[in-house]
Parts: sequence; C-alpha cells; structure tokens
Amino acid sequence: MHKNEIVIAPSIMCADLCNLEKSIKEIESEGLNTLHIDVIDGAFSPSMPLGIDTIKQLRKITDMDFDVHVMANDNEYFIQEMLEIGVQQISFHIESSTHIDRFVNLIKKKGVKVGIALNPATPLSQLEYLLPQCDTVLLMLINPGFATDKNEKQVSYANEKVRDLYKMIKEKGLDTSIEVDGRVSLESIPNLIESGADTLVAGSTSLFIPNKSIKENKKVMEESILKGLSLREEK
Repeated sequence: MHKNEIVIAPSIMCADLCNLEKSIKEIESEGLNTLHIDVIDGAFSPSMPLGIDTIKQLRKITDMDFDVHVMANDNEYFIQEMLEIGVQQISFHIESSTHIDRFVNLIKKKGVKVGIALNPATPLSQLEYLLPQCDTVLLMLINPGFATDKNEKQVSYANEKVRDLYKMIKEKGLDTSIEVDGRVSLESIPNLIESGADTLVAGSTSLFIPNKSIKENKKVMEESILKGLSLREEK
C-alpha cells in the first residue's frame, strides 16, 4: 500500500468556520479531495457545528467528495437531507438506529457509499451481519462531539479495535474501508495505519495544528503515514 491509498479527510469542523470558502480553497490547493462533514443534532452529541443550509452552500463552492458523518437520533431525516444535497458517503451511528438495513438501502439506492459509525465502546460484534453491506466502518476513537474538550484523550483500546476490525474484514474476504475519527494526531497516525486504518479524519491534532499552514501540517502527516505503512509491511 502506498501513502496515496491512505485518504486524508479534513474535518470541516476544525477549519476556520468564519471563512469556510477560504479554508476549503486552501484544502483543495493541497490536492486533498475528501471533506469530512459532521452533521450533529445537539442531542445524540452535545455540539452542532454546521447547519444543513451551510452544507448546501459548501456543495456549491467545491467538487470535493463529501464524507458525511451523521451523529443524530433521527438518522432518516438527516440521511434524506444529505442525499438531496449530493454527498458521496454517509456514515450513521449503529447506536441510534433501529432499522439499519432500511438506512443502508436508502443510501445505496442513490448510488452513495454507506458507512456505519461506532462509538468507542460499541463492540465490533454488532457488525456481524452488516459488514458485507458497508463501504466503510467509521470508528470513533473519542466520544462523539467532545473534540472541543482538549483533555478528551483517544480511548486506550483504539489500536486494538482497528486491528480487530481489520482482521474481521480480511476474514470475510471484504475490502471495507476503515475510517478513524477522534484525536487522529501526528503521534497516533503511525500506529493507526499499522493497525489497518486507511481513512484519517484530520482535525486539530494533525492537519489543523494551530500556527502552522495546512501545507506544513500535511507534509508532517504524510511522513507519519509512511511510517505507519512501513510498520505494517514489517509484520
């Protein structure tokens, strides 16, 4: 696997929310083509960074792939809204879904990729029957919506969970993507990549480290990714 096969998905929540267009142009100029967008209802998770209308406006100014992470109690409402806007992938939480297959079919019918998101302590066994239907599994490595709490650390079992999921995917003969979200830092990236992650949601501890440009941060991120890939090859 080459570093280009690892997707860096900048989290728009960590960009300059007062100058979104400027932030997006800066991200695009670095050759990044996936934008991670959190859609939060304020109930499932305690923050609400972007409204639906803001996401509609974003769609008009960029051709980047929109990788949407719905953190809500009413998944169907937000899934429908995102499908209307025209996004490339929607991940929703298994914990707040009663009719998971219904949501999967709803998304797939529109030719959009499906992701299933898991909170840190949710066991992988919940994916037993779902995995073949998923394009991506999004593993939360901190509790949803707490990214603003700088003391919130990545869960201690983060790498173990990624490794176990990677093994599960390989045993089923699938090529499901593993997306990691929450304190995906320059320090934690090598081990996450080694464990099997291939999509990194990049926030305030990687691509948006303050007082450095996106260009500078991306360069250091890529070094961390290469380090992780070489660790994976050594296994």
